[in-house]
Amino acid sequence: MAYPPQGAQVVMVSSHGPGTWSTSLCDCCTDMGTCCCGLWCFPCMQCQTASKHGWCFCMPLLDICGVVSCMLRSSIRERHNIPGSCCDDCCNVMWCYPCVWCQMNREVKIRAQHPSSTTVVTTQVGRM
Repeated sequence: MAYPPQGAQVVMVSSHGPGTWSTSLCDCCTDMGTCCCGLWCFPCMQCQTASKHGWCFCMPLLDICGVVSCMLRSSIRERHNIPGSCCDDCCNVMWCYPCVWCQMNREVKIRAQHPSSTTVVTTQVGRM
């Protein structure tokens, strides 16, 4: 008697609920390195932030009217389950452009040091 092939079920369980930004928008004093890099070599900090988030490092150089900044900020929020909206992201980018980039840089650095823990549970379903 032939049995059907066994299937596997993979369940991802994350231990983090809704998150928040690790630092506020105007929290430059928490990381003076980011603040200084943003002050003296802003394009370098932008490229570093995009690269650390997994994007092409030259994407910020194509930032016309803040579109790339809004997209990156939304991507960081979604990846780390931070509440907010696209409208909120765009308003922050338009009114506080350098502060937004410094906050995103701090966020990707902090999240890289303290990654969220995700557990993978695999169960096999078979016929007896």
